Amino acid sequence: MTRSRPHRTLRTGPVTALAFGLAAFLALATARPAGADLPAGDEREAGAAPAVPLAAAASASDDDVPFRISLPTVADVEAWREAGFRIQLGYGYGAMFGVNGTPNATTQTFLLRAGARLDDDWSLLASFAYAAARGGVVGLRFMGTIDPTWHLGDHLELALGAGFGGLVEGFTGRDDPDVAQRDALVASYTYPNTDHLLRSCTGIGAAALLRLGWAIVLGPLSAGVISLQADGQWIACEESLGRVEPDTARPIVRRQWWPHLGGNVTWTFAWR
Repeated sequence: MTRSRPHRTLRTGPVTALAFGLAAFLALATARPAGADLPAGDEREAGAAPAVPLAAAASASDDDVPFRISLPTVADVEAWREAGFRIQLGYGYGAMFGVNGTPNATTQTFLLRAGARLDDDWSLLASFAYAAARGGVVGLRFMGTIDPTWHLGDHLELALGAGFGGLVEGFTGRDDPDVAQRDALVASYTYPNTDHLLRSCTGIGAAALLRLGWAIVLGPLSAGVISLQADGQWIACEESLGRVEPDTARPIVRRQWWPHLGGNVTWTFAWR
């Protein structure tokens, strides 16, 4: 019978431990440090992240800057004081108020103003307004005026204008003021008052306005103007009867004078 030999455990003595320690120390001492092979002038820490280019850094920082609208400069404001051509386009909302029995209406207006800045204090503008009227008046209201404008500083302005105005009405649903007269007239007739209104008013007359505005400079070439305007018209309304005078062959019409006062809030964009 074969007898098994007992397993012996390897025991590490002091000499063996000292040999292992000396070998580890020599390995660390002879190891080449990281980055030792880098050429002169390119000494960087091993494992360091590559440097970010300046352009990329600037781009990254620009993305973090909040958006801001550029305000007009002093030079922009001074440019609007210079003499030269001006044009404005805009919109207005307001009302027209009848006087002595003429009807009221609300208006939405398209505005065109063109002219010139004469000097630091004065401009001369031609204003044209075309308004859709709804209410007691159903149709188109128009006005054209010449407006000397006084500039009270860089923003406030005051204009006084005079010119022509008119109305163009279609079917309104108003009753005929005198049916018997309509058939009996052999010549044109003008009503002395507005106690009984014509069925429709189409005519032209005199107009005037007073406007107070506040200009907001947006840049060297553009600006915005918000205005409060009061105006008035005196219109010679005419209604054709569809016949002619037997002696002169001129159309037979019935006339009536319609006075109106009006008010508008307007916003226009201006260019120079």
